[in-house]
Amino acid sequence: MPSSSPSSQSDPRPAFAPLDGAPPPSPGAEALADGTRFALWSSVATRVELVLYDPSGQHEQFRGDLPECEGGLWHGFLPKIGPGQLYGYRVHGPYAPEDGHRCNPAKLLLDPYAKAVSGAVIWDDALFGYPVGQDHRQIDTRDSAPFMPKAVVTAGRDAEAASARNKGLPRHRWTDSLIWEAHVRGATMRHPGVAEADRGRFRGLASPALIDHLRRIGVTTVELLPVQGFLQDRHLLEQGLRNYWGYNTLTFFAPEPAYGDLAEMQEMVSRLHEAGIEVILDVVYNHSCEGNEMGPTLSFRGIDNAAYYRLAEDKAHCFDVTGTGNTLNMAHPMVVRLVLDSLRYWAGEVGVDGFRFDLASTLGRGQTLFERDGAFLTALCQDPLLSQRKLIAEPWDLGEDGYQLGGFPWPFRDWNDKARDDMRAFWRKDPALAARLAPRLLGSPRQFDHSSRPATSSVNFLAAHDGFTLWDVVSFQERHNAANGEDGADGHDNNLSDNLGAEGPSDDPQIEAARKRRVSAMLATLLLSQGVPMLLAGDEFGNSQGGNNNGYAQDNEITWLHWDEARDDLVSVVADLMAFRREAGGLAALHFATEEPEDGRPTVRWLHPRGDAMTEEDWQDEGLRCFGLHLDLPGRGPLLLLLNAGDDARFALPEGAWRKRIDTTLSPVACDDPCEGEIDLGWQSVQAFCRA
Repeated sequence: MPSSSPSSQSDPRPAFAPLDGAPPPSPGAEALADGTRFALWSSVATRVELVLYDPSGQHEQFRGDLPECEGGLWHGFLPKIGPGQLYGYRVHGPYAPEDGHRCNPAKLLLDPYAKAVSGAVIWDDALFGYPVGQDHRQIDTRDSAPFMPKAVVTAGRDAEAASARNKGLPRHRWTDSLIWEAHVRGATMRHPGVAEADRGRFRGLASPALIDHLRRIGVTTVELLPVQGFLQDRHLLEQGLRNYWGYNTLTFFAPEPAYGDLAEMQEMVSRLHEAGIEVILDVVYNHSCEGNEMGPTLSFRGIDNAAYYRLAEDKAHCFDVTGTGNTLNMAHPMVVRLVLDSLRYWAGEVGVDGFRFDLASTLGRGQTLFERDGAFLTALCQDPLLSQRKLIAEPWDLGEDGYQLGGFPWPFRDWNDKARDDMRAFWRKDPALAARLAPRLLGSPRQFDHSSRPATSSVNFLAAHDGFTLWDVVSFQERHNAANGEDGADGHDNNLSDNLGAEGPSDDPQIEAARKRRVSAMLATLLLSQGVPMLLAGDEFGNSQGGNNNGYAQDNEITWLHWDEARDDLVSVVADLMAFRREAGGLAALHFATEEPEDGRPTVRWLHPRGDAMTEEDWQDEGLRCFGLHLDLPGRGPLLLLLNAGDDARFALPEGAWRKRIDTTLSPVACDDPCEGEIDLGWQSVQAFCRA
């Protein structure tokens, strides 16, 4: 291996060898049989130094300028350098914050295409491009290398293995899907059936005990909170907290080391696929972990700040629609390429089945506003690999024109927060909610029935990682976030929750029974609606976070699933509901329902408890808490769904013989009872019927 230092070698370029006639490489480090090609894109660099390190990452072994530059792609080939080599970059160029440029060769930079990383960020003021506490337009010349993680050269692509991984995808239809949103650590740290050495890691998530649970409740798809390498924020570490959720990406190609390496992640995906379970990754491409102009210089900022980030009009400041300090510039072709390359890597090399895009509206922004046919969304939707994966948008960000529920192009599905809010409010017995809940049962056609979008466009949920768990929705009136160190002021303050008589855990059997009753009815509403249902991991057994509705910094007992306290009766509720949803080809339809018969579409009628059709006056009745949905499903026959958020009621069934198949007041909720005429409908309950 070549060895030199800046002081002993004035011109290290001869160490690089030419690849005669070879086309310019792709960005990143590509290990070949006789060496490694290194490439980094920067449109403003005047020099790019490659720096190699020993296995400890603390001792520099070689430094040399990448010898070639084409279109801003700096590259070079180093013989005898192979997998396992640690490296970083120093980019020379303008440090002119007023023009948006922050190149600073004193700062070692992480390769944006690094597929593995050694070490972690060690917080020190030398990581910042300016003197901390002073004007960010000044330059700081302290060396940041001792405090930076190093990129690792990895082995070249195994095309045969990648092809095999992509042949075994479960490919569940959206109409058959149940998504389970989970955290790698949170789902496994307290599971008694997971080996202690595997807890908190990819292996634990693919353990037989967890897979058996997922199959029992009918999960088709696991959606993982971010597993790309992320930063542990300085202010959290100083408070004794940690970045638990992971929405602060450092490496777009490398898995989070705390969860395991690439091979372990690939093994997890393969095991889940063997069990018929898909894997979707929650990915964060709307911002990076470098924060605003006062943040550290770790990668993009020092490579080409004005290209990678959206900047304010004065260019010295970041333009932020994400609430994190910066916004990636998805109007720039090289940033679009970076994100697409990253997605193809996770799909092609790891074999994941799809992606949920955090703050996806940011990814659809042109120069300022959201553009449905913008550069990134257009490129993604026509990509021959990625367009065949499942794509889910979190359809908002914090900027102007940011709320885009229903605004994303096919084949996207959207997280539907309106469905969440209306389902919570209806069961809380808020006034005038029947008219708002009704379209949610049909997949929210007002938002999605356009542009030939299917009735599976809405991802419906009652709770997600950000907010109360479902059990906390019925156990807490207020959020209890003191552990976050923000004086309880963080997190949502509109949770549409109701503690049903006591704040927090209760030993009152009536309160506990009421909570279970409401949760069962809410689960039935979710799992018997049109669209794609999503469960927050643990909601199927009544998991609580003690009223903390913003567990982003709590990598501990607050957020880890309490498997030892699982309510098996609730697990059975979910299992029975999903079995009914799948029965006879499935309850969910591909097409939106219509009130007038139309070929291939379900036909819908809304029923009042007195037995006739709902009138406009009925829908305006603020006290109406009980109504019915009659859905005629092509190829299956009619389904009757009755919902009662109020007290015990009587309901006149449509004429003819029916069989009651679901009753959330029962244990188990699955049944098969003949019914006709007028029936009793218990308080806070859901019943489902099929024709006899």
